[in-house]
Amino acid sequence: MTPTVSATVDTGALRHNLGVVRQRAPRSRVMAVIKANAYGHGLVAVARALDSADAFAVARVDEGLTLRQAGVLTRTILLEGVFDADQLAAAAAAGFELVVHTAEQIDLLRAAPAGTTFNIWLKLDTGMNRLGFKPAAFRAALAALSDLPAVQSPVNLFTHLSSADGTDPSTTVDQLALFSTVTASLPGERSIANSAGLLGFEDSQADWVRPGLLLYGASPFAATVGADYGLRPAMTLHSHIIAVKDIEPGERVGYGGLWTAARPTRLAIAAVGYGDGYPRSVAPGSPVLINGQRVPLAGRVSMDMIGIDVTDLPAPRLGDPVILWGDGLPVEEVALWAQTIPYELLCGISQRVAVTIR
Repeated sequence: MTPTVSATVDTGALRHNLGVVRQRAPRSRVMAVIKANAYGHGLVAVARALDSADAFAVARVDEGLTLRQAGVLTRTILLEGVFDADQLAAAAAAGFELVVHTAEQIDLLRAAPAGTTFNIWLKLDTGMNRLGFKPAAFRAALAALSDLPAVQSPVNLFTHLSSADGTDPSTTVDQLALFSTVTASLPGERSIANSAGLLGFEDSQADWVRPGLLLYGASPFAATVGADYGLRPAMTLHSHIIAVKDIEPGERVGYGGLWTAARPTRLAIAAVGYGDGYPRSVAPGSPVLINGQRVPLAGRVSMDMIGIDVTDLPAPRLGDPVILWGDGLPVEEVALWAQTIPYELLCGISQRVAVTIR
């Protein structure tokens, strides 16, 4: 049975994109970010496709355990660390590496059972103001960790860039300078660059880079798409036409009647909507692909359906494939029409979408 809505994940594109990352950061090792179900692409499938990455980064211990249960034994870093003794024990048994960003996490490590050891990444808050120790507290946190038997030496050093995808570089320049000042002369490996930092700030390419979005073939910058950097989209979201009808000028389409036919119009209905992860915020006029041709969205996105103006297609028919984003239609472009970012679209694929790995 053909699924109503499906997402195809191209493992060749994933591997190609990892190669592009290595070319752009030739002196760094790659910590591939596969949190949030690998940005909607499938955690285990992506990990297997990217088995040549130097390490994986996930947000939470349960994501890491899913990898281990699937037999993925690659070095794995927990970006949020752990928050109680049970999580610490699970992380120890699985061999995870921990990001430490609070005094409470140091206390957990202080109370770790004898014989337990971790590779630690100590996070410096250089201006993101989300996780991490402020500069004034960083050296004391490092000293406390370095004294603990559960902590392998040396402690690695870590920060996160808040604005590397923006048009003003000054914030990122300041963050890089602060990280350099606070960590000067300290031992341990360093990791700074996210996808935007990797592309836009060579100085952020430390011992390790942490690409996420780039691996999936999309650009972190609003004015570009992944193809501009030699990347290939890893996900293509598909549906198909389930109805075709003719409407007269002046007739309105969809909830609220937001779109009005300006001419005799042939309207196609495709079986996809916000219940599948194609967001309601996508504006009328946004392009979709039918038989390789761009045609505009007509009306508001419903839970299960969208309307499409196919008047200029030669012969649209029931069953014709519809591409919402991916091969031939960059997800970054759709994100602009939805007034969001490509991260949200990719991560928002719902559980009723059939994902095919090829």
